[in-house]
Amino acid sequence: MLTAKNLERVMELETKLRSEYQVQLDAKSAEIEGYITEKEEQRAVIAKQLQQITILSTESSKNKRIEQLNRELHQRCENLQEEIATQKKRLKGLQKDLAEERAEIKSLKQFDPAKMKKSLDASKKKLAEKTEANDLLQKSVNKSKTEKAELQQKVKELEAKLALTENAEEVEEEAAA
Repeated sequence: MLTAKNLERVMELETKLRSEYQVQLDAKSAEIEGYITEKEEQRAVIAKQLQQITILSTESSKNKRIEQLNRELHQRCENLQEEIATQKKRLKGLQKDLAEERAEIKSLKQFDPAKMKKSLDASKKKLAEKTEANDLLQKSVNKSKTEKAELQQKVKELEAKLALTENAEEVEEEAAA
């Protein structure tokens, strides 16, 4: 019986303590449940944030890839711009060379072999004609010179005869006088 009494006392004590501390226990239980729900909410938030982080990390890796591609494309663009600038310089040089070559070709076309041969043949014909005319003129000049020389000779002879006849007339006049 002692044990039953002790047991009753323990039970009374327990109910008494419970009644005294029930409010605190309920408050602590409510607080614990609040912490548990808060913890579950935090876990849900953490899970959601983790999901967002994984999404963002994949997007970030995509962004990093895109940024890398952008850098590569920018570098390629700069290289292409430099290459275009050098090609433009080369093009200007080639255009200058082309203009010089065209001028040279133009000057060489002036010396067209077929045209020059025709011109040469025509010049030969003209030269032959002029040579022939020159020969005729030379013969005519030579003939004229010989005729002139003959005529001058005749003039000298006639002058000499005239001088003789004048001398003879003077002599006759003097003799007649």
